[in-house]
This record gives sequence, C-alpha cells and structure tokens, in this order.
Amino acid sequence: NGAMLPFYICSALFTLLYFAHVQQPTAAQITAPWEVNALRAIRGSLSDPNGFLNSWNRGDPCVANWTRVICYNVTAKDDGYFHVQELQLLRLDLSGTLAPELGQLSRMKIMDFMWNKITGSIPKEVGNITSLELLLVNGNQLTGSLPEEIGFLPNLNRIQIDQNNISGPIPKSFANLNKTKHFHMNNNSLSGQIPPELSRLPSLVHMLLDNNNLSGYLPPELAQLPKLLIIQLDNNNFSGSSIPPSYGNITTLLKLSLRNCSLEGPAPDVSGIPQLGYLDVSWNQLTGPIPSGQLASNITTIDFSHNRLNGSIPASFSSLPNLQRLSLDNNNLDGSVPSDVWRNIDFSGNRSLILDFQNNALTNLSNPLTPPANVTIMLSGNPVCQSQNQLNIAQYCQSTPEVNPGGGSIDNSSLCAPCATDLPLESVLKAPNPCSCGVPLYVDYRLKSPGFWDILFPMKRSFRSTCRRGSFSTRTSWKLPLSCGKKAQGSR
Repeated sequence: NGAMLPFYICSALFTLLYFAHVQQPTAAQITAPWEVNALRAIRGSLSDPNGFLNSWNRGDPCVANWTRVICYNVTAKDDGYFHVQELQLLRLDLSGTLAPELGQLSRMKIMDFMWNKITGSIPKEVGNITSLELLLVNGNQLTGSLPEEIGFLPNLNRIQIDQNNISGPIPKSFANLNKTKHFHMNNNSLSGQIPPELSRLPSLVHMLLDNNNLSGYLPPELAQLPKLLIIQLDNNNFSGSSIPPSYGNITTLLKLSLRNCSLEGPAPDVSGIPQLGYLDVSWNQLTGPIPSGQLASNITTIDFSHNRLNGSIPASFSSLPNLQRLSLDNNNLDGSVPSDVWRNIDFSGNRSLILDFQNNALTNLSNPLTPPANVTIMLSGNPVCQSQNQLNIAQYCQSTPEVNPGGGSIDNSSLCAPCATDLPLESVLKAPNPCSCGVPLYVDYRLKSPGFWDILFPMKRSFRSTCRRGSFSTRTSWKLPLSCGKKAQGSR
C-alpha cells in the first residue's frame, strides 16, 4: 500500500491542475484586443453624421454586437478570442478616410464601405488582411493609386472599386490574385497599360475597366483567361491599337464591349464565340468589311456603329433568333438593305427589334420591306431614301436622334435634352416618352437549387414572362429581357 501512495498523490495533483486549467477565466469571452483598438481607430477616422456607429463607443465589439460589425460565432482555437469576420458599413453616409489600422483585422473576410462619401486613398495595410474575400469600396470619393499589396491577398474573390477617382496604373501584382473572379474597377481615372500579366488569372470572370484613362495596346494575352465572361473596356484611349484576333477565340465570353476606345484596324470576327450575347465596338475607327461568319444564336445586341466599315451587310444577321438591336449606322456600308433580318425571331409578347442603318451608302432594297409591327427600321442618310416614295419606305427614312458615347444627343433638330453623362445612358427609342434615357441591361439568372430547377424548367417561358412583367413594373412600362438561365451544381 505504501508503494501506491505516490501514485495517488500524482493522480490528485493531476486532477487539481486539470480543473484549475478548465475553470480558469480565458480570453474566449472578448474580442481580440488589437482588433478592438483597430475598430476604434477606424471609427476615429470616419465622420458619422447620423450616429449609426454610436454603439462603437461602448462594450465589446463581438459581445455587445457593435453596429455592422459581424464576428465569427466561435472563438479562435489558436488564441481563444473572438475575431471580426465582416465590416458591413455600406450606405451610412460616412465621410472621412480609411484608417491603416484596417490591416489589423487580419481574419476579416468582407470589407464593405460601399456608397459613402469616403475620401483619401486605400491604405496599403489592407494587403495584410490575408483572409479577405470581398474588397468593396465602390461609390465613394477615393483618390490615390491602387496599393500593390492588394495583389498578394491569397483569398480575394472580388475587387469592387468602381465609381471613385482612383488614379495611376493597375499594379502588375494583381496577376497573383488566383482566386479573384471580379475586377470591377470602372469609372475611375486609372491610367497606363492593361498589364498582360493579368492573363495568368485562372478564376477571372468579369473584367470591367470602362470609363478610365487606360492607354497603350489591348493585350492579346487576355484570350488565355480560361473563365472570362465579360470584357468591358468602353471609353478608354487605346489610340492606334487594334482588336486582337485572339479575342475571337475566347470561347467562354458572353459580352465584349469596346465602345469609344480609339481602336483601329479590322472589325473583330467573333463567330467562334459560341455563347456571345452582346457585342459593342462602336465609336472607333475600324475599317474594312463586317465579318460574315455566323454569330452565336443567343446574341441580343450587335453594335458596329460610328466606324469606317465598308462592304455589304452580312446575310448571316438574318439567322439570329434572339436579336434585339443591330446598329450599323454611320459607316460606309453599301449594297442592299436586308429585308429578312427578323425572319427567325419569335415576336410573341413584348419582343422587339431595332435595325439602325442610318448614314451609310445603301442604295437599294433586296426585297420590299414588310417587317412585323415590333420591328423599327432606320434608313435616313442613305441614297436609297432618295427614292423613298417609289419604294414605299418613307416611314423608315425619317431622321432619328443619335446619342454620342457620353450620352448626349448629337442631332441638332432634336428637342430632347441630352442624357446625363455621369452614367452610360442611351436614348430609349421605344419608350413611351421619346426623350427618355436608359442604361442598357444584359441579365442572366441562375437557379442553384437542383430540385427547384427541375420543377421550374418545363415552365421556364412562363417564369421569364413573369420576371419581365414584375422587374420594373412600379417604375416604368419597359420590360427587362431575360435571355438565358443555367443550372448550377451544388447546394443553395
């Protein structure tokens, strides 16, 4: 029995030490102190005229639920503290600047300051938030350049900095953002060359760089992006550059928009893009004929207007069942006016088609024009209109207001006020008010629940019709076209 005494003593000591450790107060009930300090610094750099952040002056951020601070609901295993997961500070009428202490929220996934009045620059310390997935600062008054450090965020999914005054080049370090799907950097003052290195991005789907001061050449290497859906580079200055032929090989592309980019050379042949739904290369200096290859059957918009294109209008435009607008105006096109572009289009419901052939050199009709009521044809400024009475086309030869790249009317005879220039507005020819302006929309929908999709698929036409009727019914009588849906794998 004496030999067992040391064993009992050791067991008792172990038990005491164990319970002492378990019952000892831990840091699990509070937010990490350095993150509390960071949040206070962030609050101190902001002006909050409506007092939305008053709760930040009391208690613990994660325990007391500070306004718009979202924490992980369990403590971290490595240090026992709560940590900030999201800052959701959108639309709070905040002003001031972004504090460099943001970089101390190293486990944050979402940084959202959208649609405020924040000035200053994006602090380079944001590059320390290695867990960051969404960087959302669009709709502010930010200036300065983009920090290279952002390019080393390994988990970043989206960069959304549009509608600011950010200047300088796109950092080459952004080529390291292997998980980034969305570059929304439009409506800023970014300058310089689009880095060809961005072609290494394996996940990128949206490249929105329109309305900046970008220059240089269009990198042909962008065609190597394996998942790219949208290239939108309108209103930049790629003077002397041509559209790389390789862009016609981006088989994943849904939208290619290069409006008003000072581009030269031939029009792009995009007949090899099987799902292309929107093509706009207007307001450039493209020359030569329009490629005659067959375009994707689901294309809705084709805009070659305001270039220097010649030759005839391709017959392939007459076999596009989803076409809604074909704009070829203000070129040097000759030959016949096509009379059957609408032949494969189902005009049931509110479906319509606009054919703008104004200000070309079209001399005759291939056949008499007898379009359905939902088709609008514009022929003014063509020699064929000199015989409008004999050909019974007077209704198609009336002058129609045009819209320049910035949105304003360029027809001096029009009594309409110019469209606002702070958005990419266009005149809406079929609107109830002929002087209306609108933003072109291209909408996809995705139903990610397999069971729901299986039930709905047989009724998809009815579903689309319901969406069109309800989308903007309280604001306008125009309908929103929904062109395609897709079934996505995985849970909701």
